[in-house]
Amino acid sequence: MSRTQPPPRHPPFVPHVQCSMQPEDDSLRLESASLGESAVTADDDGVKRSHKGESCENDEEGHLVYHIGLVMNERYEVVSTLGAGAFGKVVECIDRHRDEHVAVKIVRNIDCFREVAKSEIAVLEEINSLDDDNRFACVRMLDWFEHEGHICIVFELLGLSTFEFLRRNQFLPFSVEQIRHMAFQIFRAICFLHRNKLTHTDLKPENILFVSSEYDDKMVKKCVLSVVDFGTATFDHEHHESLVSTRHYRAPEVILDLGWNQSCDVWSLGCVLMEFYLDIHSSRKEHLAMMEKVLGPIPVHLLKQTRKQHYVHNEHLNWDRQSSSDNYIRKHCKPLKKYMQRKSEEERQLFDLLSCMLEYDVSRRITLEEALWHPFFSPMRPQKHQLRYNCYCSSDIIRGG
Repeated sequence: MSRTQPPPRHPPFVPHVQCSMQPEDDSLRLESASLGESAVTADDDGVKRSHKGESCENDEEGHLVYHIGLVMNERYEVVSTLGAGAFGKVVECIDRHRDEHVAVKIVRNIDCFREVAKSEIAVLEEINSLDDDNRFACVRMLDWFEHEGHICIVFELLGLSTFEFLRRNQFLPFSVEQIRHMAFQIFRAICFLHRNKLTHTDLKPENILFVSSEYDDKMVKKCVLSVVDFGTATFDHEHHESLVSTRHYRAPEVILDLGWNQSCDVWSLGCVLMEFYLDIHSSRKEHLAMMEKVLGPIPVHLLKQTRKQHYVHNEHLNWDRQSSSDNYIRKHCKPLKKYMQRKSEEERQLFDLLSCMLEYDVSRRITLEEALWHPFFSPMRPQKHQLRYNCYCSSDIIRGG
């Protein structure tokens, strides 16, 4: 099928489309491990077992019913299923033109999911053009096409998501040194997006993948990462949906409906680093109560501004201190720095950085460009590389204007 041109992002731009499912449903997200390895196998994913060449069809939910050996766009041969989610499935394919394995996201043939896919394609094309030498850790879109009414996006084949890696290791936390290397790459990638007026809006361990997930003794061999899932990425000039981010990584300004900007990515990454450090895996009001237990009271001026006034009583969070949920929070949550396990200097620096990222007030929250200069990342910047890093901060991170 001939390839059609996606609509430009700015301006005019593709508006975000509300689907019938509520954003609060985390299943709306296609698990990003699907761009690499996944626990889902071709034996239990509903793949149609048929002979090569048999015609394709849609199931009742608009997913493509495909079979191993199917060739799409006269080029991509399906060899296995990598993952599945609410808006589609991801399959591993052999690219017959390049003789290499790739991941292909097959989007459901439903209008709202097609619009999200077109939006993601436009963002990925923008990222590819701004980072043409692939210096920043954002997944590369290699191609896209339509097959039987389904938009299909071709990506480089990656390894496990950081969440899936933790899960397979019984949630054994990463070391502080590993967190430093991983965070530095992620921060550079998202800082690159922010400097180019783009917010990811859905940062979480499932959307951060290892390029290669080979490991020995439960230690990944190479902490090289890639950020994926740009389906809800939003340019600064575009309409901002009121509800973004997966619940556990959602910034307080989003929950309180105060409006949001790029700083919501910073909050999400602070939550991600905490999850890397120790296994901390909620109604939205309960989420706010947990925040208060870890970070202290929500500032009164933010509570006064919220459109969600049912969350507020007498300038405090409207929370039942006698509830079973409160008992759970008091038992399992504690002030942020009390989570520090060894109180080494590098951990002190990590928690100082986290306290700057998990700041209620957006005007006081650290930016990622500032975060990259935090003392926690000093080992990543040897003196002999300072000049090169200076150049990176001032020019390389913003491309194309």
